Amino acid sequence: MATHSNFKNALIACVVPLPSILFYLCLLYHQREDHSLWNWCNHHPLLLANLLFFLNVNVLFWFIALLQSSHWMIGLYWMVIPVMVLHFYANHPMAQYNQWRSRVVMLLTWVWSIRLIHSYFRRENWQWGVRQDWRFTDLSHQYGKKWWWVSFLAIYLSQQVFQMGICLPLYVVHSQDKPWSIWDFIAIVICFSGITIAYHADTQLHNFINRNKKLKEVGQPMVPILDKGLWCYSRHPNYFGEQLWWWGLALIAWNLGQGWTFLGALINSICLAYVTVLVERKMLSQTYRTEAYTLYQKTTSVLIPWFKSSSIGKDKKT
Repeated sequence: MATHSNFKNALIACVVPLPSILFYLCLLYHQREDHSLWNWCNHHPLLLANLLFFLNVNVLFWFIALLQSSHWMIGLYWMVIPVMVLHFYANHPMAQYNQWRSRVVMLLTWVWSIRLIHSYFRRENWQWGVRQDWRFTDLSHQYGKKWWWVSFLAIYLSQQVFQMGICLPLYVVHSQDKPWSIWDFIAIVICFSGITIAYHADTQLHNFINRNKKLKEVGQPMVPILDKGLWCYSRHPNYFGEQLWWWGLALIAWNLGQGWTFLGALINSICLAYVTVLVERKMLSQTYRTEAYTLYQKTTSVLIPWFKSSSIGKDKKT
């Protein structure tokens, strides 16, 4: 039964983006200059991308989630949509860009996506649709019978604002043909650093969780917190790495004269700050972790990696 469910979810996940893909292929290969629809699509790539997102992700994903009573698929596609959006902008008839900048951004975006997808399936034991994000579950309990329609606003419309916002630099890269500069190099170093930090942080967290599972299986007490490796310098190094990636992309857009796209990265950072609060509340609510995590909060930077604080030691002396 589990195998059947896994296959069904995998099939759904692979088939669900086909409406947007097929429409876009029609746009590219069967254009009619005298047709008003094709003309509009050709001249409004940003609006078209948002329209396809609304219809294919917001409406269709939401409908499937209602049928399955689980919003697992939007979590998976968070890692895929930026790649799809990137190729949408790069192959659009109106696209103009510097070849080297486009290729480097494309390569990095693929690396970012593969890294996240690997982390996702590793966490889910290589299964499709096993569970939805725990925050969605908490919200469903909070809203009760209203959740079926509130979920459309809270999950899907909000995802469009966040995701299309942080993907704005991908549009800018493929709408501005300007020479390569030192700022591109700096931004790419930031992006790559973010991907690397997030990968190592997620790997350390994965290993920590697995060790605790083994301790629990043999009846031994679990280790309350992870404060080794990157987690010794930041309570959320995985979030820090993710933010570096998106702000690095925003820096590329700023270098191309479109600094307003920082708004997308800023909104995403604000959202992640709220998520950080929820995660820390959850950690503190688990009795065996409360004391250790409280101390961890006092000694370790919340996001930006830094050396541990010695304030606790000073407090004890006084």
